[in-house]
Amino acid sequence: METKLVTHPVEIPAGDTPECWPRAAVAGWLDTCATLQLWTQMVGKVRLALTPKVNHWWNVPLYVSARGLATSAIPLGPRSFELEFDFIAQALVLRVSDGEERRLPLRPVATADFYREFLALLAAAGIVVKIWPMPVELPDPVRFDQDRRAAAYDPEVARLLWTILRSAARVFQRFRAGFIGKCSPVHFFWGSFDLAVTRFSGRRAPPRPGADAIAREAYSHEVRSVGFWPGRRGSGVEAAVFYAYAAPEPPGFREAAVRPAEARYSPEFGEFLLDYEAVRQAPSPTAALLEFCETTYAAAADLAHWDRAALEA
Repeated sequence: METKLVTHPVEIPAGDTPECWPRAAVAGWLDTCATLQLWTQMVGKVRLALTPKVNHWWNVPLYVSARGLATSAIPLGPRSFELEFDFIAQALVLRVSDGEERRLPLRPVATADFYREFLALLAAAGIVVKIWPMPVELPDPVRFDQDRRAAAYDPEVARLLWTILRSAARVFQRFRAGFIGKCSPVHFFWGSFDLAVTRFSGRRAPPRPGADAIAREAYSHEVRSVGFWPGRRGSGVEAAVFYAYAAPEPPGFREAAVRPAEARYSPEFGEFLLDYEAVRQAPSPTAALLEFCETTYAAAADLAHWDRAALEA
């Protein structure tokens, strides 16, 4: 089957300067990311508790901001508030629509202590919310209020992560712009700790065997997703990667010829993986990542017989 690609003009100088794609294989990368995953889950659970449910759980992610990762405005009676991990000021910032602003410093501290301080931050601003204190999507989770294992935090690693997220989000937004069908925002899921954008065919998907309520809602329709994951110790992927998958996966997808050449299909994860380092070292990281987005999408869409003429700009 011939695969049709949709290409977009890439302004190479705009997002390909070396500082846009820093080296991620640095000391403390996985430890800081592991701690931040727990801390972002606390913030995300507040958003989950206080916002109306949106299809595919689009009411719960965080977003890459000009200073870090933010919730966007959360309604609270006559007021609203937002929470932002500010990786420039190295603080979790609470801003309320009445002008109140409070800060919780980001520094090496046990997750149990951070959780206690986070709840105190909310309470001091009159924000009363109950969240489930158990982390999700992690092996062997420990309640936030009991976790003294995760305490590593390197501000430089956090800034590097945020820089990569900004660069990836810029490319994902360009990829998203070429699709006029239903498409998610470019958003950061705190459960799995990854940045993603998802295109939809418009057709319902068959039920996923063994799926829980969260997965059933997330994959109720045919999707094709691409994203960035910083990796996790013990997961089999301990370095930052880009990923792409189709759900349900059409026959032949894992054998598809995708680009760049460094991309590979992982049977364990059911996804194509492309090492961040390969993208970073490409002549144009923007072009390499956009090629990964386009070729994996085209393979999935063609093999699943999406109506591409109706879905693409």
